[in-house]
Amino acid sequence: MSRLTHSEVHMVHRIGWLRAAVLGANDGLVSTASLVVGVATAGSDHKAILIAGLAGLVAGAMSMAAGEYVSVSSQSDAEQADLARERAELADDPAGELDELTEIYVARGLDNSLARQVATQLTARDALAAHARDELGISETVETNPVQAALVSALTFAAGAVVPIAVAFFTPAEQANLVVAGTTLLGLAVLGALGASAGGAGVARGAARVVFWGAIAMAATAAIGALFGVST
Repeated sequence: MSRLTHSEVHMVHRIGWLRAAVLGANDGLVSTASLVVGVATAGSDHKAILIAGLAGLVAGAMSMAAGEYVSVSSQSDAEQADLARERAELADDPAGELDELTEIYVARGLDNSLARQVATQLTARDALAAHARDELGISETVETNPVQAALVSALTFAAGAVVPIAVAFFTPAEQANLVVAGTTLLGLAVLGALGASAGGAGVARGAARVVFWGAIAMAATAAIGALFGVST
């Protein structure tokens, strides 16, 4: 492949949707499984366990979507405000902004003359883009998208939540807590490994950290279920 047609794909290109996807699936699996385990440990019947799981799926997916949308929208608003301020500064004091961009490149290791040349050429091409990227740290690669983050979070939460609900559906109520906990830990290990692999991190470490926190969450809800159980 020639250098003219070669296109590199780096992990940072995935960060916008990867973070929301991993968070959503992990939260859906852990929170719903913990809810099911807690209700099952309390001695609830099969119907109550499934209703609790389905309620957790719907509420959690909506909560994740709303939370991601608000959070990412706030970040996007901040970015747009910074861009508007930078646009006004470029209009009011273009020479000063050129000096500022030059100083940024000097601080990164270029000598003064080369830094000035680079700043001048980038300013001539697209001054706002140059300042957004090199002064503010805002680029198209990491630009926030509230709707995308909300949809990805809701869908991946639901996908993660389906696992413990499906397991509980096919498992007798008296065994649901142990079976759901075991399959959830396995699912978390797979999810952690996939997330780490997609992000370019260590697979074993990624799996271990989500399994650990998932086990803690389910142990806590199981303890509550046992403490306030309706039957023995």
